Amino acid sequence: MSEIYDITIIGGGPVGLFAAFYANLREAKVKLIDSLEQLGGQPAILYPEKTILDLPGFPSITGQGLTDNLLEQLHTFETTICLGETLLEMEQLDGHYRLVTSKGDHLSKTVIIAMGGGAFKARPLELDGADQYDNIHYHVQNMEQFRDQKIAILGGGDSAVDWALAFEKIANTTLIHRRDNFRALEHSVSDLKASTVRIQTPYIPCSLIGQDKTVSHLEIAHTKTKEVEQLEVDHIFVNYGFKSSIGNLKTWGLDLERQKILVNSKLETNLPGIYAIGDCCTYPGKAAMIATGFGEAPTAVNNAVHFIDPKQKIQPKHSTSI
Repeated sequence: MSEIYDITIIGGGPVGLFAAFYANLREAKVKLIDSLEQLGGQPAILYPEKTILDLPGFPSITGQGLTDNLLEQLHTFETTICLGETLLEMEQLDGHYRLVTSKGDHLSKTVIIAMGGGAFKARPLELDGADQYDNIHYHVQNMEQFRDQKIAILGGGDSAVDWALAFEKIANTTLIHRRDNFRALEHSVSDLKASTVRIQTPYIPCSLIGQDKTVSHLEIAHTKTKEVEQLEVDHIFVNYGFKSSIGNLKTWGLDLERQKILVNSKLETNLPGIYAIGDCCTYPGKAAMIATGFGEAPTAVNNAVHFIDPKQKIQPKHSTSI
């Protein structure tokens, strides 16, 4: 409780990591708090080996690769990092903020909230016995272990299509989606249709067949004809998205719009000295992308530094001028 930080960042995903690095560039005293036991957020945990294509300067990079680069960048400075701590309460106290987490209290002059969509959990496959099988997966840590095996991927969004294209290179891959149209990026869908991935649409999974905690066959049903087909599988990957929870965010006194924090062009919330960046915040015309969050981080940090000391410039020198 005795140590007061200049900027405390809530959230250790890509945007939070870059914000912490940039705050160090501004020579602020920085602390980063995350509810998970590891840094990196969704890219590191949900799709570490999935390729990300919409980041400037990277023709392609995996979720883990992006996380590794951000951590290497951050570790050029000494930054206080607190993992496994969920923010419960936030209150103004003698010109700064008292942050109460599941493990203790923290004091900070300003706060930057970069909590993404909140705590997240993959949407489960809702079939009888699905939680009993060891070869039903919701994320991948090491693709190479699935080489030359029969892979079934469920879903029709970006994650499902990207995983299908990634697995095509090493495995016998089938993509099952309940609609003929996909929600993924048009370019990715074009690549999928030109690939060797077997596309089963419009089908839904209807039954699992297996024993000893291993699925051997997946039954799928045509959504219109109701015809059932049986697929032999070694592994099933479920990509139905994830459910997120904003936890106690509603009790922190912040103005919200559809469970996102409202901010202005300075990334300021309605509370003085509190900023929000990344997927947890909203403003008119915002594009919800990692690249957008990266751009928001310096704006929030620069305004936080100016808030702490009005003599400090909001727009500092570029790193190339230092």
